[in-house]
Amino acid sequence: MNERVSLLIREALEADLPSVLALYAQPGLDDGEVLSPEEARTVWRQFARYPSYRLFVAQDETNTIVGSYALLVMHNLAHRGTPSAIAEDVVVSDAHQRQGIGRALMAHALQQARAAGCYKLALSSNARRTEAHTFYRSLGFAQHGLSFLIETHTASVQDLT
Repeated sequence: MNERVSLLIREALEADLPSVLALYAQPGLDDGEVLSPEEARTVWRQFARYPSYRLFVAQDETNTIVGSYALLVMHNLAHRGTPSAIAEDVVVSDAHQRQGIGRALMAHALQQARAAGCYKLALSSNARRTEAHTFYRSLGFAQHGLSFLIETHTASVQDLT
């Protein structure tokens, strides 16, 4: 493991969007296929409409954004109304991996979920990302159930009815 860096994990600002998009553009995540800055600002403004959806960034001692994750706290009717949390789009810059940043991001997510009274913190990871799966297991995440998806742009509604 490389030397750990000093981090500030904070809620992202609109000015952070170009740095976050650069993280998403990395190979293995969105492979360069990211929103334009204008599109990102539009989505950013939609975040504000959600009662509990926030984007966090990890900033190093040089004020560089080196990691990010989004956290959604969902209110439930099931589980006796106890909310749950979902971490999405977890990413650390390739140049800063293995320095404890991902671990710090997930600790922050867990802290945020606990503070919101959530009974669980969940995340999903692409089946190809086996190193990420090893990392999540090392943090205490357990594979739970199965995840299913349907590609909305190619699925036929008639096949579902």
